[in-house]
Amino acid sequence: MRNMQAACTESEGYWLSHGRISKVSGPLVIAEGMRDANMFDVVRVSEERLIGEILEIRGDRASIQVYEETSGLKPGGPVVTTGEPLSVELGPGLLENIFDGIQRPLEVMREAVGSNITRGVTIPALDREKKWLFKPVAAVGDKLIAGDIIGTVQENAIFEHRIMMPVGLEGSIEAIHEGEFTIEETVAVIKTADGRSQNLQMMQKWPVRRERPYKEKLSPEEPLITGQRIIDTLFPIAKGGVAAIPGPFGSGKTVVQHQLAKWSDADLVVYIGCGERGNEMTDVLMEFPELKDPKSGDSLMKRTVLIANTSDMPVAAREASIYTGITIAEYFRDMGYSVALLADSTSRWAEALREMSGRLEEMPGEEGYPAYLSSRLAQFYERAGKVITIGSKGRQGSLSAIGAVSPPGGDISEPVTQATLRIVKVFWGLDSNLAYSRHFPAINWLTSYSLYTDKMTDWYSDNISRDLNGYRSDMMRILQEEAELDEIVRLVGVDALSARDRVTMEAARSIREDFLHQDAFHEIDTYSTMSKQYRMLKLILSYYYMAQDAVKKNVDLKKLFELPVRERIGRAKNVPQDRVEEEFGEIEKELSDQMDALLSKEGE
Repeated sequence: MRNMQAACTESEGYWLSHGRISKVSGPLVIAEGMRDANMFDVVRVSEERLIGEILEIRGDRASIQVYEETSGLKPGGPVVTTGEPLSVELGPGLLENIFDGIQRPLEVMREAVGSNITRGVTIPALDREKKWLFKPVAAVGDKLIAGDIIGTVQENAIFEHRIMMPVGLEGSIEAIHEGEFTIEETVAVIKTADGRSQNLQMMQKWPVRRERPYKEKLSPEEPLITGQRIIDTLFPIAKGGVAAIPGPFGSGKTVVQHQLAKWSDADLVVYIGCGERGNEMTDVLMEFPELKDPKSGDSLMKRTVLIANTSDMPVAAREASIYTGITIAEYFRDMGYSVALLADSTSRWAEALREMSGRLEEMPGEEGYPAYLSSRLAQFYERAGKVITIGSKGRQGSLSAIGAVSPPGGDISEPVTQATLRIVKVFWGLDSNLAYSRHFPAINWLTSYSLYTDKMTDWYSDNISRDLNGYRSDMMRILQEEAELDEIVRLVGVDALSARDRVTMEAARSIREDFLHQDAFHEIDTYSTMSKQYRMLKLILSYYYMAQDAVKKNVDLKKLFELPVRERIGRAKNVPQDRVEEEFGEIEKELSDQMDALLSKEGE
């Protein structure tokens, strides 16, 4: 069986390396006779043609990561390489779809084989029968380079899919057609520099482990507005930025991810459910079609690609799902769109790496994770960014990557969290104590940080208000002072504090309960525009500044804290967006009037 034979198959058009299974260890299969195979080649394992990928080659023995269930495989079964790396299909039909980790469309699979995924099923990622209306942008005679747009397809009511020249191809257009085509039909003919004619289709393929090229990476200076107050105001992420959400079980990682997917002002969202519970993906599938996109008014699904690799699906496919997701996101970025990639959770992906590393008998690193964990995480997050895309027009696109991390027992000193924090610039640390006290989102304002804040101060000043950066600093100072005073209160009680400190404690409570607390399931409170966030913060801090002045004039604290307007300040978060200007103006006037009345009665 050791004799390796290479056979050329006319139907497939490339050399295939034929081997035999010698060992099966869970998702790892060792095959002999694979001398002509390459690293990261996709292979077909056994008579059932299970999909796998070569991870290691020693002599003629190849170690293969199989992306499907391997029970029942036995030594001696055939292994055939396809000669191609693991790739994704890119073209019209990606949006509103749900794929598994290796880009098999789950909806189509259900129709074909039922609700349980059958082994060895090969279904193309994109529909080969559906016709799309192709509208040319380029004309005959135009000289184009890789990345240039040749035409567009209106994929759905809100999204224009731009068909680009494939990477590595340039030339002048010989022919271009308008009309309805499938993704495999020729829409244009390119004459290359060496005089060859090349047919162009709407679909292209790209290896998932290779970063798509770009012209230049830019410094991210514009925030990705999410509608979540603690994120947008205190710890913003930039368009093209990277963020991590570590937190223990039950602290609300998935709900935060869902909120970001629903409300962030990206043009597109790629949501990867990597090793998470099936019911969480079900929530996404049930909610997203029902929810309305705040910008277009259409269903959120119309700008979403879902990749589901739940905890009961083959563990090895988790490893692929992250790369599948980010390659699709890069493709849309290259069109000039702003894309948000949400990975929930990278810990499950790291666990898949650890399992495969253990089966390969590699030397383990910290806590059994492979030594290359940090570099793999860095490779993933570094594919995010704001870029000038390839092509003659120099479009700008951005890809923001937000990864949830699930440290065991909430211990953020474990390897996956620490390796992630070395790479990302935003840390939204979820706190179990906040979650237990029903404060959501449970992002701890004392431990979290954003390294993009300083770069984006000009944007906030120019687009929201010049006061916002000062308000943000004051808010953080009040919250930090509260944390320090809290220890004194626990020891000797609140009455031991000075009047000024009591006002600080009261303002901090108002910031926590009225501003930072946000109900994801409330019809209005689920999303706050930046202008509303600014007006809310201004209200709370106006009360704080006025109260501090009143204290200097010996105003009774009890009366100060029991001002009737404070009830309206607390409920301001539930004011609909179209009534913000009117109602907030009324509250500000009421606050000013009640403070003046109190000062005239009580003040010295």
